[in-house]
This record gives sequence, C-alpha cells and structure tokens, in this order.
Amino acid sequence: MSARAVDADTLRRGIAIEWWTVGWMTLEAVVSLGAGVAAGSVALVAFGADSVIELISAGVLLRRLGLEQAGASASGIEAAERRASTVVGVLLFALALWVLTSIGRNLLVRARPETSIAGVLLAAASAVVMPWIVATKRRVAARIGSAALKADAACGIICAYMAATLLIGLGLRALFGWWWADPLAALGIVYFVVREGWEAIEAARGRADGCCD
Repeated sequence: MSARAVDADTLRRGIAIEWWTVGWMTLEAVVSLGAGVAAGSVALVAFGADSVIELISAGVLLRRLGLEQAGASASGIEAAERRASTVVGVLLFALALWVLTSIGRNLLVRARPETSIAGVLLAAASAVVMPWIVATKRRVAARIGSAALKADAACGIICAYMAATLLIGLGLRALFGWWWADPLAALGIVYFVVREGWEAIEAARGRADGCCD
C-alpha cells in the first residue's frame, strides 16, 4: 500500500474517532446538564458545560481533518485552528468564572444538592471511555503527524481527570451526605477548565501545540 493510501486511511480513522467524540460529548452534556439541574449540583452542571465546549472542539477537529483530507493548504488549516482555539479559550474562562461564582453562592447559603445516581454512573463511564478515545487519537495523530489531533487527545486526558474528580465528589455526597463535597468537586473541575482555557489561548497565539503535554 502506498504512503498516500495509508495517510488517507488514517485520516478516515481520525475523522471516525472525532465522530465518536461528538457522540460521547453529546451524551455527557445532555445527561450531566439534566442531572445537574435536577439535583442542584454545580459540579455536574460544570462538567456538562465543559462537555459542550469539548463538543465544539471536536467539531473544529472534524473540520480540520476534513480540510486536510480535501487537500487544503497548511496555512488555511492553521488559521482555522487558531480562530477556533481563541473561541474555545474564551468560553472556558467564562465557564470557570461562572462556576466560581456558583461555588461561592452555594457555600454561602450551604446549598445541599440531591444525590444524582445518573451523575455518578456518567462520571464512572467517562472515566473509562475517555482513556480509550485518547489512546486512539494519539495513535492516529502519530501516524499523520497532526499536532492538533495530539493536543485534542491531551484535552481528552483532562476530561478523564475531570470525570474522576466529579465521581469522587458525587460519591462522597451519595455515601456520606457531605453537602460540601459538590462545591469542592466543582472547584477541582475549575482547575482543569482554566488549564484547558489557558492552553487554548496559547495555541491561538502560536505558542503551544494545544491543550497540554
């Protein structure tokens, strides 16, 4: 098989895994936002909002891989990536600000969110599914030499960490009734959101390849 054929096949795999990402992030967003609003959980809502932003990022990567598949110029692809990185970075910082405000309010009034079994199950599933998606993206990125796809995979690792943080917070709330576990988990999520946002802005400025190493 020729090098071009291999590249074309790998690009199709990259597009396929991004569609998997779109599907999973859509599920994450719908379930976590719905469960978060129903339970009054800031951590779940924050996780769902970040999933929406990750969904936007996956759409950007689909466009980027599609442009490469169609033979677009490297400069055109890079310009599109930088514009998208700026938008995603701003959205992430806005999300972090909203979550911090919500945490402060909930701690002040000692808000007690309801236990969310759906949220616990989703967080557990995400902690398993995301590493598989990340590993697949890394393999494809290495074969086609895509820094953007490699960075997208790195962002997936952060999503897995967020899922684990959310799972711990929801688990403590469900098992021991610790009302403060929810804002504490949300605060942990803010760290990852800010990190994603900073790396996105750096990528837009051409100072980084993407989300994180």
